[in-house]
Amino acid sequence: MPFAIVRQDIIKLKADAIVNAANTSLKMGGGVCGAIFKAAGEVELQAACDQLAPIRTGEAVITSGFGLPAKYVIHAAGPIYDGDRKAQCERDLRAAYFSSLRLAAEHGCESIAFPLISSGIYGYPKEEALRTATSAIRDFLEDHDMDVTLAVFDKAAFAESQKLMGEVASYIDENYASARLLKRQRLADAKFRSMQLEEAQVDFDAVSMPYTAVPSSLDRLVGSLDEPFSETLLRLIDAKGKTDVEVYKRANIDRKLFSKIRSIKGYMPSKRTAIALAIALELTLNETEDLLERAGFALSHAVKFDVIVEYFIKKGIYDIFRINEVLFQYDQPLLGG
Repeated sequence: MPFAIVRQDIIKLKADAIVNAANTSLKMGGGVCGAIFKAAGEVELQAACDQLAPIRTGEAVITSGFGLPAKYVIHAAGPIYDGDRKAQCERDLRAAYFSSLRLAAEHGCESIAFPLISSGIYGYPKEEALRTATSAIRDFLEDHDMDVTLAVFDKAAFAESQKLMGEVASYIDENYASARLLKRQRLADAKFRSMQLEEAQVDFDAVSMPYTAVPSSLDRLVGSLDEPFSETLLRLIDAKGKTDVEVYKRANIDRKLFSKIRSIKGYMPSKRTAIALAIALELTLNETEDLLERAGFALSHAVKFDVIVEYFIKKGIYDIFRINEVLFQYDQPLLGG
């Protein structure tokens, strides 16, 4: 997916470029910066950085990745947080992300991985750092195709409003049925049906069942159910007055995947991709369930992921990145493809 959030060591991520949260002198530091230098090769990377130093806050430069899996390391200087200069700090932090993304695009990178810049020893509040990072990355992806990963160590940055998280938690408590309880209910239902059949003792051979023609309205219904996922999707895009680009960007899926869905008549997307497209189209719950059915899926209260998604659809909240932040907090897979 174009924008993903993961809890993983950034130096182990597979990306064309990884971003080092650098100081303006481009010297090896501690934390993520130190880990990147050690993995790349301290001597080689420091020598390359010395040729480019110093840089200003908000700027970024690029070097080889040396011993890293990534081809490039982009060194971005984020701001040291100052509560009395919040607006300037935010501008500088956005600039660090944009500078990095532009460098990656200029060097032909198709993927890039970021740490949460300035959120460590530079003291930027994690929640604000995440909000700025997400905003900058989303704005860049409006006009560019690139896979962007944000690597975080913990969930401390994901402090969605207490009111929203409380509402989500309550909705889950009210609607989430564990698989065990659901299985017990199904077994109980099956046993009850079996008892009913034993008691009925109906001789079906004695019952005459005359042939009745299938009504034309049912024919039309069955024909509608046979409409492929891709045709339904394109029809909905036109009906909602949206463009293809707008939809796949809002769905957090890349252009190549959307092209497959659009052009291959029998192509079946994953459940997460189908839901992401429903979110991008701002479908109602009934419309979402219909679209999912055409891909062979359904929402279930036995699946926590589904319950969370259902909450946002019912509330009319169609910001996929906001939904993904909540899914991340609950250790669920993210929307997109």
